[in-house]
Amino acid sequence: MSDLFYSDIAFLKRGLKQKDFSSVELMKSLINRTNLVESKVKAFIDRDDEDALRQAAESDNRRSKNMTLGPLDGIPVGIKDILAVKGQPLRCASKMLDSYISPYDAKCIEQLKNAGAIIWGRLNMDEFAMGSSTEHSAYGTTSNPWKLDCIPGGSSGGSAAAVASGEVIVSLGTDTGGSIRQPAAFCGVVGMKPTYGLVSRYGLVAFASSLDQIGPFARNVKDAAILLESIVGYDPKDSTSLKVPTENYLSILEESVKCQKKYTLGVPVEFFSKGLDIEIKEKVYKAIEWYQSQGYIIKEISLPHSDLCVPVYYIIATAEASSNLARFDGVRYTHRSKDIESIDDLFFRSRGEGFGEEVKRRIILGTYVLSSGYYDAYYLRAQKIRSLIRKDFDKAFQEVDAIITPTTPTPAFIEGEKSQDPLSMYLNDIYTISVNLAGLPALSLPVGLTQNKLPVGMQIIGKVFGESDILTIAHDFEINHDYKDLRPNL
Repeated sequence: MSDLFYSDIAFLKRGLKQKDFSSVELMKSLINRTNLVESKVKAFIDRDDEDALRQAAESDNRRSKNMTLGPLDGIPVGIKDILAVKGQPLRCASKMLDSYISPYDAKCIEQLKNAGAIIWGRLNMDEFAMGSSTEHSAYGTTSNPWKLDCIPGGSSGGSAAAVASGEVIVSLGTDTGGSIRQPAAFCGVVGMKPTYGLVSRYGLVAFASSLDQIGPFARNVKDAAILLESIVGYDPKDSTSLKVPTENYLSILEESVKCQKKYTLGVPVEFFSKGLDIEIKEKVYKAIEWYQSQGYIIKEISLPHSDLCVPVYYIIATAEASSNLARFDGVRYTHRSKDIESIDDLFFRSRGEGFGEEVKRRIILGTYVLSSGYYDAYYLRAQKIRSLIRKDFDKAFQEVDAIITPTTPTPAFIEGEKSQDPLSMYLNDIYTISVNLAGLPALSLPVGLTQNKLPVGMQIIGKVFGESDILTIAHDFEINHDYKDLRPNL
């Protein structure tokens, strides 16, 4: 049972059903693996092994009575430390919430529990999801399993690293400007951001409410599809949740192998210009050439407002962050300074002590762009340009079914390399931000390794509610290449 930790969901479901092993044995395999590599990877902020084994025993008991709940029954799922799980710490990797225990489940956690999944641990992240490297955590930096002195990406770095290193089977992350896709690319796994509104945000601690989305990490496309299918659906507790028919993504993938439908894929010229690492460019172009050789139609397109995505994002996201984080004031359930002299002092000191430097930077910037005299010049103008960015995609999707781009401009970088240069760090999300601004689904897929043995990710962007299309396109590439089987040497 020692190597179960690197198995896919299909294999595990079959083994559990045939009683080749139990869910408890699977969970013990993951615990042993985590004990072995966690000191190197540092993916977890917190984990409760006894509770995970209890959940596994309950799953085995259900299975013995032929009362299995769903496709994830007995399968451990890692959770980013920004999603509420009843009775577990909810810190958002911040000192501000160091002692907070969630009194309720996020909607996606409720759905996972209803499907029988084992909720396994609290995974590290950039504080309040603000960062691209998982260096901005109050609980230490997570390492990239492929090269331990490199960062795993962010903000969902712990979720990506845990999947890549075999500490979890699959995991949940959140994506506000690339926080699932970028760490997935850096860690050599599949990461998907769904259409905005497809997955309920209830129980997700908000960073930027018009951009945040919950999505899956997995080692292959099928596992990502299974996990995604388990968390989609309308939720009246989320005002942005959309009433749309749910799809069986796994069945669609299996059917796609038979019908072999070919798509028209757009390649935006703006995403392959200056600033793109030559090895990433070569790997992504090689993948595009493979699609063309298989009968896909490749079409060059333009997304003319792409160069404005980063400044627009960092106005809108920080403005929403300054509003959302105002609730963490030292009065109720957050960190409260002990050395105070007045009510104003309580606010200033508590927030100053509780928030890290990157969070403070974004709150200050967001407050500035929303302030009197600057609202029209910055925030309102950014919203207008956001509409233009969305229209660029609308126009492109009149000609193509999906869009292919690099996920990141460079491979994973050395820890500390960009920590003193926030702008350089922000530019790392240059290829992912536009998707959030437009509310589109997108997936990052491994397409090879650099000469330094660092993973390269390719991004597939779909139309609104085009999850099945991008999963199908990604799956077609994956089953014809062996990149999903590559593992870091830990």
